[in-house]
Amino acid sequence: MYETVRMTLAGLRDEMGDIDKKIIRLIAHRQRLAAKVARFKHQEGIPIHDEAQAQEVRNRAYNFAAEQKIDPVAVREIFAILVTMSEERQRECLGEGNLP
Repeated sequence: MYETVRMTLAGLRDEMGDIDKKIIRLIAHRQRLAAKVARFKHQEGIPIHDEAQAQEVRNRAYNFAAEQKIDPVAVREIFAILVTMSEERQRECLGEGNLP
């Protein structure tokens, strides 16, 4: 019995690891899009930080998390980090940041 539970637990952990990799790939894709956004904003003279847009992203994440029955506050915090990462990427693309 214990061996079955352990193998199932290992399988579940492997599946979670695969999901983690997908999440990281999606974050990388989001960062590449942020670079494109930076170029557009630069051409149009739009500032990198847009508090209304950042709030909209956080609210959208919060509401969708609530619909999915997961902690919306935690998800909003994750998306606050993603917005900050995107803004840093944009600054870096314009030669203003400190990312690698």
